Amino acid sequence: MKFPRFKFTRFNDSAFGVLLRSPWWMSAGIALLFIVGAIAALPKTYWAVGIFGSVPFVIIAIVAGWRQMRAPSASQVETVAAAAAIMPWSAFAAAIQAGFERDGCQVERLNGNGADLALSKDGHVAMVSAKRWKAARTGVEPMRELQAAREKRGAREAIYIALGEISPSARDYAAKNNISFMTATELAKLLRGSRL
Repeated sequence: MKFPRFKFTRFNDSAFGVLLRSPWWMSAGIALLFIVGAIAALPKTYWAVGIFGSVPFVIIAIVAGWRQMRAPSASQVETVAAAAAIMPWSAFAAAIQAGFERDGCQVERLNGNGADLALSKDGHVAMVSAKRWKAARTGVEPMRELQAAREKRGAREAIYIALGEISPSARDYAAKNNISFMTATELAKLLRGSRL
């Protein structure tokens, strides 16, 4: 199942993974260096072979640029985070439910421990824990509860929404159990166009 904007798989630490997370112009600069280097160092008959080496970096520059263009600005993220931090649970739950539905998910509200929403798309399920979104610091216990709810439901993914600090132990537990965090930036994407 793919939750397009909310599947936060970790990029590896390869050069391409790092470049995808970097500003687009870095990849474009490397591509330009390949082209200039090929022209400067190779005989004219081999320029095309040297220039061909720049193609992956051009593609990465385009992908990174597209992502960065669509990403919310720092002021938008700050505005959404401030608005979300003062919302009552009922309003926040309705807002995130509308955001997930806008992204094509079927949303089921839950009343159990560990997870507050179950997202369904293409026959796959993701569990979302959101009730503690205002917490100043998130520890490992909410991660354990979310993981238990995920296992009970047989869900493929688990998403924890947090505006505050996430402790190192919670991050470690989440990484080991493939739990994704939705922080202010991702929340701003989810709630784009919402009236907060």
